[in-house]
Amino acid sequence: MFIETKHFGKIEIIEENIISFKDGLLGFEELKKYIYIENEDTENPFNWLQSLEEPELAFVVTNPYVFVKDYEFDIPEKIVEDLEIKEIKDVMIWVIAVVPENVENMTINLKGPVIMNLKNKRAKQMVVNSEKYSLKHRIFEQTLHAGDAVC
Repeated sequence: MFIETKHFGKIEIIEENIISFKDGLLGFEELKKYIYIENEDTENPFNWLQSLEEPELAFVVTNPYVFVKDYEFDIPEKIVEDLEIKEIKDVMIWVIAVVPENVENMTINLKGPVIMNLKNKRAKQMVVNSEKYSLKHRIFEQTLHAGDAVC
């Protein structure tokens, strides 16, 4: 099966790889089907979640543990049941990145991780109710400006 996308052009997808979001993503509840597109550069931690229903929509996603080693939260039992998760090894967790013009200001949404069951490709975006995490967690250190003192 082929799909036409804005960012990747015409791509071939395997139906078994289609990710289903029963409730869509937050703010995009009407869009239920996505495909995960891995970055060809394996050193680059950013990949894409491409909508199959809206060719212009692709989210940049990443593994949160690349940037926040101690990121942790509980997956509610309702989500475990809805996604039919049997073992933790079958779970993939992504966070959505926002990439502004100045990539040094890139952020990731630690409050809204995407949980996916790798076996059945069911997924859900959940809300983490913790003040510890931010919707806009900056992932790059601020660069020092000329003249800044370093002690």
